[in-house]
Amino acid sequence: MSNPSSETEFDCPITKECGALVQLLQPRERDLGGFSVRRVLPVVGQKMIGPWIFFDHMGPAHFPAGDGINVRPHPHIGIATVTYLFEGEILHRDSLGSLQPIRPGDINLMVAGHGIVHSERERPEITATDHTLHGLQLWLALPEAEEETDPAFYHYPESTVPSVSVGDVPVRVMMGTAYGETSPVKVFADTLYIEAWLKPGQKLTLPDAQERGLYVAKGRLLAGGTEIPEFSMAVLSEQQGVTVEALEETRLAVIGGEPLGKRFIEWNFVSSRKERIEEAKKDWQNGRFPVVPGDESDYIPLPE
Repeated sequence: MSNPSSETEFDCPITKECGALVQLLQPRERDLGGFSVRRVLPVVGQKMIGPWIFFDHMGPAHFPAGDGINVRPHPHIGIATVTYLFEGEILHRDSLGSLQPIRPGDINLMVAGHGIVHSERERPEITATDHTLHGLQLWLALPEAEEETDPAFYHYPESTVPSVSVGDVPVRVMMGTAYGETSPVKVFADTLYIEAWLKPGQKLTLPDAQERGLYVAKGRLLAGGTEIPEFSMAVLSEQQGVTVEALEETRLAVIGGEPLGKRFIEWNFVSSRKERIEEAKKDWQNGRFPVVPGDESDYIPLPE
């Protein structure tokens, strides 16, 4: 979805380093027109975690019949967007001609590369009834050698995403390799993304990675002796064998991987070069991006 603000608008309360826990990030809530988004990354002091440069927790947003999400066409460069829903449905369209509903458990991976345009709306069958939207949307920065790659779109149905039981804890390996399972979702660098659902008192030893962030989408956890409340992200050190314990029924997501170096971000544009972002802004203003087939008549203008 569109990022309506620059990185300088974020803040980040930093805790003292305590074992595995380096920082505790609290999201800023954004209203994107009818539904709320908790934005966790980027923040001042923590621009990225591994290759991940953007992390939004959408909803849960409850819409009456006749209403719903309606994100007009907008551009991206230099990233791959990752969309994953807990509840509801989004209709994805892009300038490659992709037309794909995403439903709970599926993973949508849209590679922007040198430039793509997409919209996120809902099918009439969805907006015709009361409904809810709830999920995560993340951006992966691309390695410098891949920043200008050709745009692409990949859809991975729920059945193709590996699930494994770690002890009695159900875990899905969304991207990368963990617990002996490797996700089929395309990656461009060493990348980690898992989700798990813990009952009160259950423990889970997290996969190791060079950089990691632990997000609590529901519930409360203990990590490194520190309580991680709902809607918070713990930035973890490289300490191996970190184990978390659920204080109540908890849904968590872990993201991470290898750092890619500094990236600049403005609106929906990400690049290792500031001048590339300026070029993309002019291209959008002057109509040089491709249009979205079936959604050609509307767009989000470049913010002033």
